[in-house]
Amino acid sequence: MSVTPPASPAVTTLGSLIGGIRPRRRGREAVLLVAVGVTLVVGSLSLGSTESWLASRVPGSDVGPEAMLADAVQLAVFLGIFAAIHLAQVITGRRTDQVLLPAVALLGGIGLILMERLPQDLAGSLGGLSRTQLIWWLLAGATLGTLAIVVRSDAWLRRYKYSWAAFGIALLLLTFVLGEEVNGARLSLSVGPFSVQPSELLKVVLVVFLAGYLSEFRPLLAEGAMRLGPLRLPPLPYLVPMIAMWAIALGIVVIQRDLGAALLFFAVFLLLLFIATARWSYVVLGLLLFAAGSMLAYGLFEHVQTRVDIWLDPWSDPLGDGYQVIQALIAFARGGLIGTGLGAGLPTVGGRLPIPAVHTDFPLAALGEELGLIGVLAILGIYLVIVERGLRIAASAADEFRAILAAGLALVVGVQAFIIAAGTLKLIPLTGITLPFISYGGSSLMANAVVVGLLLAISDRGVEPPPPSTPRRLRRLAPSLRSDR
Repeated sequence: MSVTPPASPAVTTLGSLIGGIRPRRRGREAVLLVAVGVTLVVGSLSLGSTESWLASRVPGSDVGPEAMLADAVQLAVFLGIFAAIHLAQVITGRRTDQVLLPAVALLGGIGLILMERLPQDLAGSLGGLSRTQLIWWLLAGATLGTLAIVVRSDAWLRRYKYSWAAFGIALLLLTFVLGEEVNGARLSLSVGPFSVQPSELLKVVLVVFLAGYLSEFRPLLAEGAMRLGPLRLPPLPYLVPMIAMWAIALGIVVIQRDLGAALLFFAVFLLLLFIATARWSYVVLGLLLFAAGSMLAYGLFEHVQTRVDIWLDPWSDPLGDGYQVIQALIAFARGGLIGTGLGAGLPTVGGRLPIPAVHTDFPLAALGEELGLIGVLAILGIYLVIVERGLRIAASAADEFRAILAAGLALVVGVQAFIIAAGTLKLIPLTGITLPFISYGGSSLMANAVVVGLLLAISDRGVEPPPPSTPRRLRRLAPSLRSDR
């Protein structure tokens, strides 16, 4: 009779590490990624053929085979990033959402093709606009994939929600003190050769804090033990954080002159508050506070007046403050229904692009000109897909914290896309916020990669179960609140 020798400690440890990993096919995600790859390759070929035809009619143009080859290599590297994330999830057996990653890949690919289309000296310290954007995508892809695979528990988020809030406020104060002022707004911090915008990371920190706060105190917030006229409000100690959010949003407008971040933060806050409590009175109160703060800011601060006045009548200063808005509207008009075609838009005016900051604040106008109304609606539809998947993840979450966190992360992307799209189309005052995954910028890409990485981690059906969600003190307080009604 043979006896099997006992496994050595090293073998046992290795077995315990890899024994739980069971590769799983992700067929739906693979098919969608292939479709995205084909779409982007066709778009890149269309852009290359148009640029080649235009170059043949412009003597001395630098558009040649070398430039087209470089663009093809960049697109191949970009698609390789998402193929690697997909393969890593297959190998590690993650059972995460299979639509989010292809949706992000399509938006990012459209943005990269647009960066290749624009003059490379617009920005980029690492070899030009598109190459710098690709390098940021390498970092963002690594971040997204790592979070989606490694994060198995949300304890490090839910336990330290107040620490995250303090970290976010510290970032905000640091930007107030040490931030660089660009076009009258103090938004970025310089770290070596790079410039980062803390407000991009702050939106993630804000959602984490709100998810923890709203999930912990949801019974008290939903009861509404205090009345203010027809409105039913929570007890005063739990109303203070809402007022603080209003003050922070107004402070961002006043000191940083960042209308976009203020509108994003406050909109996400109100939406999450409604999701957690289902009380319209809180939304009404929040809107009244925001309207009052906006009117106060309009009366006191010149930069707010300028943004609103240009929104109402950009033609009052067509060569100054209204120039960007007017040129964006003209670009949409040139594009019409089906667009001028990739590479056939954006004619120069006086030797320069007609829309300043087209790569950061106005990429939708450039895409609207070349892809037309149909293309713009398709892009906005992809953002709706991301929001829908995020809300679906929230609806199937294991507890309130994960549900509110997933909803907040999805709404961050959706609200941000709505704000910049509405500002570009002159539906609201222009805010200067970036278009997620499409606009140029490392801070925006990294923050949104964190958002999608966390969404994928939350959607995994194999993550650790959450702890009990309702603290005992809330269970004791909730009946007393009901008896006081």
